[in-house]
Amino acid sequence: MDDLSFLLNQLGEDRSSYFGAVSPPIIASANFRYTTVAEMAKAVSDEENIPLYTRGNNPTTDILNKKLAALEGTEAAMAVASGSAAVSMAVMSVVKAGDHVVCIQNPYSWTMRLFNEYLLRFGVTVTYVSGENAASYLAATQENTTLYYLETPNSLTFELQDVAEIAKAAKTKGIKTVIDNSYASPLGMQPAKMGIDLVVHAATKYLAGHSDCVAGAIMGSKAAISKIFYGELMTLGAVISPFNSWLLLRSLRTLEIRIERVSQTTQKVVDFLANHPGIAKIHYPHHPSHPQFKMAKRDIKIPMGLFSIELATEDPEKITRFCESLRHFLMAVSWGGYESLIWPALAYYDIRKGSLPVNLIRVSIGLESADDLIADLDQGLKHIS
Repeated sequence: MDDLSFLLNQLGEDRSSYFGAVSPPIIASANFRYTTVAEMAKAVSDEENIPLYTRGNNPTTDILNKKLAALEGTEAAMAVASGSAAVSMAVMSVVKAGDHVVCIQNPYSWTMRLFNEYLLRFGVTVTYVSGENAASYLAATQENTTLYYLETPNSLTFELQDVAEIAKAAKTKGIKTVIDNSYASPLGMQPAKMGIDLVVHAATKYLAGHSDCVAGAIMGSKAAISKIFYGELMTLGAVISPFNSWLLLRSLRTLEIRIERVSQTTQKVVDFLANHPGIAKIHYPHHPSHPQFKMAKRDIKIPMGLFSIELATEDPEKITRFCESLRHFLMAVSWGGYESLIWPALAYYDIRKGSLPVNLIRVSIGLESADDLIADLDQGLKHIS
């Protein structure tokens, strides 16, 4: 039996409990009835496992959580309202007032805002490091360091970290680790098996894959997830809706074949761009030009569908013409959906104050044909010559 096929299509699905429906139902009820005081008391005392109020446990979400844990290879998982919620709750479950965090440089923008603004209000400080090896984390470690935060690679310039080495170093210091695994997906990498304590996902990306669902996920040990459930989740209420849980269940059916198609197409598109005079640089971990190519091949099993290019011009007008000429690529935020996207740094240049090259374009490959995407890029690049 193909274990991946089983967990994507069958794990956690007891059709006899919902009228034999092939697709799990959306249990949209906010609360759940009990016929005896004893039954209700049991639900109150074990809300993590027994439906009482959808702010905590919901039957549709429970099926999803079982699949997410199995996908990531962890004891437990918890779907939440967004990727930002997953990051925030995982981090807040570890740090307390006065703690120090070592974080990878240039993480997701809202992760950076969590550290630089929100947690700073409570005396939590952060040091950003290059993070290519454990030495950079250890050098930044202080007596009050309680967390190493990783995001490998980041989703704009695609620097990687040596996950297993950093996790091992953290354990020698009694420091917890959290990693954002949205880029690789559980099919590409399972950081918990490399020693990471908590794995978070912007499930909006590959896990949902249809650009119609905002969600997040946290995976880890039963004890760690239970702590977040009764702490951050129930207190802050960043709960995923039953409908979005159902959308994710639908999406997981096709996760493997979507990732396979995206991976194959991306490699063809990157090979085309790597030899085009209109491209100055490619940031893609699975291309031999990437300085950490060997690490990417070792740690991320499948070449994924997100990369950045730097155009061979810094002229804003030419960059704009390139972006606006594309027809198969939509200009939009996010990534990991069925549609191919571009995200131009030029649109955010004033906000980021030049922290990215003005000619950087992030590209997300979807399910369109490689030939169509290559032809679109080729005609678009003619606008910068």
